[in-house]
This record gives sequence, C-alpha cells and structure tokens, in this order.
Amino acid sequence: MTALNSTHDPARRSWIDSANLPEADFPIQNLPLGAFVRDGIARAAVAIGEHAVDLHALADSGLLDAGSDAAIACEATRGGTLNRLMAMPPRHASALRAALSDLLKSDAPQRARMQAQADALLPRIDTLELRLPCEVGDYTDFLTSLHHTERHGRYKGLADPLPPAFKSLPIAYHGRASSLRVSGGDVRRPHGQYRDTNGQIVFGPAPALDFELELAAWIGEGNALTQPISVDDAHAHIFGYSLLNDWSAKSIQWFEQVLGPFLGKSFHSSVSPWIVTSEALAPFRKAPVARAADDPPLMAHLHGARDRQEGGLHLELHADLSTRQLREAGHDAVRITHTHLDNLYWTFAQMVAHHTSNGCNLRSGDLLGSGTISGATDAARACLTELTNAGRDPLRLPNGETRTALEDGDEIVLSARASKAGAVSIGFGECRGRIAPAFAFASREAGVAA
Repeated sequence: MTALNSTHDPARRSWIDSANLPEADFPIQNLPLGAFVRDGIARAAVAIGEHAVDLHALADSGLLDAGSDAAIACEATRGGTLNRLMAMPPRHASALRAALSDLLKSDAPQRARMQAQADALLPRIDTLELRLPCEVGDYTDFLTSLHHTERHGRYKGLADPLPPAFKSLPIAYHGRASSLRVSGGDVRRPHGQYRDTNGQIVFGPAPALDFELELAAWIGEGNALTQPISVDDAHAHIFGYSLLNDWSAKSIQWFEQVLGPFLGKSFHSSVSPWIVTSEALAPFRKAPVARAADDPPLMAHLHGARDRQEGGLHLELHADLSTRQLREAGHDAVRITHTHLDNLYWTFAQMVAHHTSNGCNLRSGDLLGSGTISGATDAARACLTELTNAGRDPLRLPNGETRTALEDGDEIVLSARASKAGAVSIGFGECRGRIAPAFAFASREAGVAA
C-alpha cells in the first residue's frame, strides 16, 4: 500500500487559519501545486487554505536547505511551469511537500521566518491570475464509465450499446492540447456542421452544448519510446490529478464522429488550476470496484496486484449549474450531478498501462482524462445529455427554467472531495466555465455574417 507520512497526519494544523476550516479544499494535508502570473511573469505556487506560497520567492528565501531534494525541487519550478519538477523522480516533489508542511504547520520552528517572507506568502487565491500548471504536450481522453457509454449507445439506437472492446481495454481518443484552458472565463459556443431537426445538414453555432464531469491525471516521469509501463508501475508515473470539463458540442460530435471526436470536442476543455498530488491522495486509496463475474478476463498487462488493491479513490465529484436568471434573482447554483470515482470501469493505472502497451511514450505534463464519470443513478449522470435522456426529459430547475442543453450565460462549476474516516478530507478547487455566445462567422462565399 502507498506509505503515509507526517504530511498526512490528521492532527497537523497550519498557522494559516483558513487551512484549518472543516470544509477547506486546501488544508495542510493537501498542498496542491499550480501556477500564476505575477507582474507579467509566470510563477509556480502551492495552495494552502485561501492563500498560496510563491515557490520562486521560497527558493530565494533561504528557508530550504541548500542542495536538498526540497531545494532542488523548488528550483525546478522556476519559469512558472511544473514540467521539470514532474519529470524528476517522485522523491523530489515529496521532499518539497514535506518541507512546506513543516514550514506551514502551526508549531513550525521557522514560523516567524516564514511569516516574514512577504513575497512568499501570497494574498487570497481568488485574487491571483491562475494559469495552466504546466505545458501540455499531449492530451488523451478515455471512455471508462460503463453507464455513460451504455446510455449514449442506447440514445444512438445501437443494438449493442457497449462497443465490443469496452470491457477488454480502456477506450480513448487523442484530444487537442492547444485548446486546454485553466478554469474560469468564457467558453465560446463553437460553429460546426450538424443535422437540424428537419434532418438537413447545416452549419452554424452548435445548439447542443454539454458539459462532461471528468477527473484528469497528470503524467510525471515519462517513458522512453518502445518501453511500456506496467500497470503496477503506473502509479509512480502519475504526478497528480485535477478536475476536467470536456466541453462537448454534441450536435457536431454526433454528426461528424467516424474516426472519433474532432471539432465537437476540440474547441475548449477546462481544467482546474491546482494539481492534487498522488502523495496527497494516499490516505484515500482503495480497491477499485470488482469486475462482474461474466466480464472478459483481464489481459496480463492490465492486471496488477497493487492496482487491484489500491487503484481506486474515495472521491466524490459534483457538478453545479447556474443560469443567468438564477444569478440575477440572487439564487445559488443548483447541484445537478453527484457521482463517485467508483463509477469508472478502468483505473488510471490501467489507462497508463494500455496507453503505453504499444510502446507509445508519455511525457511529463501529458494529461489523461477519465471520460465522463457517470453512475447508475439519476443523480450520478455526469452530463446534460444523460440528465435529460438525450433531450427527451428536460432538466427542471427550481425557478421553473428547463434545460436540454446549455444556453448562453449558463455556468458549470465542477468540484470534488476526497474523504475517508480518520483522514482530513481534501478538495480540488473549482473547475468553472460560462457559456458565451458564438462569434459571428464570416462566410467568404456569401460575403455575409452567419
């Protein structure tokens, strides 16, 4: 099992009061990493309570022992991305985590020196200009919820709603890394071709826009081309996790999809700004849900004793919807999805093992999406398409509004929480995005705006 250490101690508290609140996403037991912009320069940071520590300033502070793994790790974050740190052996990030935990704990011997570092301790996180935590070279999105896959197969009228390969391997497609964006801001409604209600093929702003609640894994150390990663070694190659909203233009996607998703997915994907490290999640490891007795046997490269013991997480995930009318009336967002990571048929270690089984090389900073994490219950449906049975049963909101797809001004906020008896629960922060109207599309042939 993954070893616990002093950074996981449930009795440990921080001298930063907001980190000790019962529902804090970022208590001292979490310490997720991210990046922000300060005076026009990208810098790396660690979140603690409602604040953050500037790792560039920490490296200059003299608070870390020169030449130590922690100091080397901190130096690796200069430049404002985490790629160099992620590529290092895990002991470096672990040492930095331990050093920060010791500096931020309530009885820290160096508390006064740390508090005196005005440049190191940043103001509230919600005042920072956050950015993607690292440079993402490649993005792969999986399809690993049996319930999500089965429902969509039924909506499409397939005789067998599950693809033949679904229970034999983790299905995936190669996504578009260039349109990954950090949480917040507008998600612009895309243009594309789709079949309208009369069956005609038209081009215009996508009418069926949807969210998809996912968890994403960030690759730490990569692998050499031709050298696969075994399923039980895969955990060591996962640096940490963030929330992912794989925004989908279902009208475009369902018309164009032959080789896989393309323009219906590539216009925007939102990721939460903080990477919750694999080490921070160690107390919440659990066995994944057992496969059904009549499922196909696992291939040897997808079966690992460690993965069967701790390949899952005690992790609940949520999606909230806010509309323009709800906000103008002063109402809170409405929770529309409550699901659990148990609803994935495949583990992240199996995703990594399968991804590399043909010799494909993963690189530090690569992002792997879980696919939509839908469960069997109505509340666990993790996209609007499922929540409305492909538009046949509109979602009804408390103010009388209904939705079969996202409208301009609608905002989706994803959140997640890892909890287990005897451990301090930790969160992931928000993954937020608001739908903005499509831009006018200039037609060169007609010379008019569509």
